Amino acid sequence: MTPEQDLSPKEFAPSADRNKEEILAVLPGILPAEGAILEIASGTGQHAVHFAPHFPRATWQPTDRRAEILPSIRAWIAEAGVANVLDPLELDVTWLEWPVESADAIVTSNMLHIAPWATCEAWIAGAARVLAPGAPLYYYGAMFRQDRETAPSNLAFDRSLRERDPAWGVRQLEEVVALAERRGLVLDAVLDMPNNNYSVVLRKPLA
Repeated sequence: MTPEQDLSPKEFAPSADRNKEEILAVLPGILPAEGAILEIASGTGQHAVHFAPHFPRATWQPTDRRAEILPSIRAWIAEAGVANVLDPLELDVTWLEWPVESADAIVTSNMLHIAPWATCEAWIAGAARVLAPGAPLYYYGAMFRQDRETAPSNLAFDRSLRERDPAWGVRQLEEVVALAERRGLVLDAVLDMPNNNYSVVLRKPLA
């Protein structure tokens, strides 16, 4: 490793690297080809630079609640040289006002299980405020479903999360959908993904 690499703020998340292709496989059928795509909980920035080139007529806005991770996102953008990824913004979904006033789509991955339920409530409420009519709210991650037997790995994952923080845990899909419906969003699709994950698509109805 060179001194320059050692000093780089760019961070690497193995999970983001593992799931980037499986998520990308479904996004073109969900996200608009153009417009403003808001990514919430961007983490290291790996997903932003991997997904954005496949939507060249759209602008990709990465965000994260942790100001300290934004330099990593900037480093990934600089290295990739992706022209349609905007400078990352600090965004905590629990803020009553977001730094992005409107979006044609929202993308979020692996956030709900490592946050209190109030974060899910705020995420849904914020999405309902900023999404354009007809726009999708996309979520990727582990969830429990009433109509499916829960995989032992997800039960173990849920236990490990709650041991770290009792407010965390794998969320129940039906509870998330019910919350979204109360905010005026409707369930559009639930797609099976590898390793007992799901892609959930909520949508703001056309006016």
